[in-house]
Amino acid sequence: MKTRATQALPRAARQALAKLGADIAVARRKRRISTVSMAERAFISRGTLYKVERGDPSVSIGIYAAVLAILGLAGRLAQAADRRDDTLGLDIDEDRLPRKVQPRRRAGPRS
Repeated sequence: MKTRATQALPRAARQALAKLGADIAVARRKRRISTVSMAERAFISRGTLYKVERGDPSVSIGIYAAVLAILGLAGRLAQAADRRDDTLGLDIDEDRLPRKVQPRRRAGPRS
């Protein structure tokens, strides 16, 4: 069942998922893992595996992560939104820096 969120998915996200799914299918075949074996190892149905390999956005990210782990590719999943590579976020942080920095007042003895 398609939700409103998957129907409204931006084109760039749909394309990224389609590429991810195609890459997963190629990686599985290169490793000579059958669809039956992959589905069993990931504790999913073959139908769900087919959805993964098509990049279906209705499949949970946990299932994508499980399939990537079986292929030995899960480590790169953590890099998908690495804050050190977030150039827009870094630019926003830089724009928020104060123009001038005032020295802090020292707390002296109170009278």
